[in-house]
Amino acid sequence: MRNFEYVAARTIDEAVEALVSSRGPARPIAGGTDLVVQLVEGRRSVDRLVDLGRIADLRSVEVDAQGRLRLGAAAPCADVYSHPWVRRHFPILVDGTSIIGSVQIQSRASVGGNLCNAAPSADSVPALICLGAEAVIAGPSGTRRVPVEQFCTGPGQTVLGQGEILAALELGPPGAHEGGCYRRFIPRNEMDIAVAGAGALVRVDPESNIITHARIALSAVAPTPLRVHGAEEALVGKAPGAESIFEAASRAAAACRPISDVRGSAEYRRHLVSVLVRRTLLVALERAGASIQHLKGGAAVGW
Repeated sequence: MRNFEYVAARTIDEAVEALVSSRGPARPIAGGTDLVVQLVEGRRSVDRLVDLGRIADLRSVEVDAQGRLRLGAAAPCADVYSHPWVRRHFPILVDGTSIIGSVQIQSRASVGGNLCNAAPSADSVPALICLGAEAVIAGPSGTRRVPVEQFCTGPGQTVLGQGEILAALELGPPGAHEGGCYRRFIPRNEMDIAVAGAGALVRVDPESNIITHARIALSAVAPTPLRVHGAEEALVGKAPGAESIFEAASRAAAACRPISDVRGSAEYRRHLVSVLVRRTLLVALERAGASIQHLKGGAAVGW
């Protein structure tokens, strides 16, 4: 790791200016649980590191009067998943943020950093995609917004331009009779990277028991976290049933673009996607208050 300049920004404007004025490569840092490792291992190099951790606005977790949730980009995962509003209304976000590394890591690692690291296996990103989160980006030209599903452009690559930082993640108010779930498969119980992951969110009409809205997002099976529109279309307008759930899972498995590596083959990952989508949908439907009693014997039909 080569020497670099360290700047502790006090405001967003200071952080942007420090990034823009650097004579060489500069990067922002929040918790540093990914970036510090990359610097030590020589996978990244910088001339200037701009610390965002002292900017209070970037560390906040706030809910407004309309129920919209704003996550400062540097807010630690532990602050997010322990927040009462998040735990009550967005359990899918609790699923995704409470399994990132160890408890110690979660106290430093931020949800914004998990997104900006742009790892295909990032556990919080499918949850954010399912919830329709928007990334608020601050830069030398002002502020702009990008849907989280469009934020990552490749492994380790994002839409952030020169001098831009992720300032916040904003989520709309929770929908009535809505439920979501994220699950991953890992070889060991903690501090491991997903071989495959799946998030599902559904909204159900309580009178007809019809699914009126659905989102499916995958991790670790494409160059970026992947939303699967075709799987969603297999669910909307239908009552929860084995046929539609299996069809959604099949479409998700067909849409993913996994690689084969030491963690698993592409074929294995496709199989995992099919299983994980079915399982997350069952939990999401239950959390949404849907009638799924006829599906409880799922073990017998390959859940």
